[in-house]
Amino acid sequence: MLAESPEGFAEEYAIHDYEGFDGYALSEYEGLERVQKIACFIDEYPDFGGELLNNFGGDLEEARTATEDNYCGCYKSLADFAEELTEDTTPIPENLAYYIDYERMGRDMELNGDIFTLETGYEKIHIFWNH
Repeated sequence: MLAESPEGFAEEYAIHDYEGFDGYALSEYEGLERVQKIACFIDEYPDFGGELLNNFGGDLEEARTATEDNYCGCYKSLADFAEELTEDTTPIPENLAYYIDYERMGRDMELNGDIFTLETGYEKIHIFWNH
């Protein structure tokens, strides 16, 4: 790009349009190699890649670790996640099942820092472990 510039002394470039980066705001002077890595990450995780990068301040390694090691899945609500987690790990006696408040359990997991969430649309909450 710089070699083909009509200006003989062109030595700098700037990024002014970053459409397609899923809400991730590239720096104006982001290195092209890093832009390519970010684009590949977002392409690999199109549902939440850009938002996850924003969550980690652009740290690609932390975002990759979150997706590979800590991603729980996409749920309609925190309550759905809490219910699935509880029922998969603990036998619930039928006579107590109606007394469990999964909405509060999910909220408490988030408030306690056990999980963090990315809401990417209506009833689309991506949930990640925080540890």
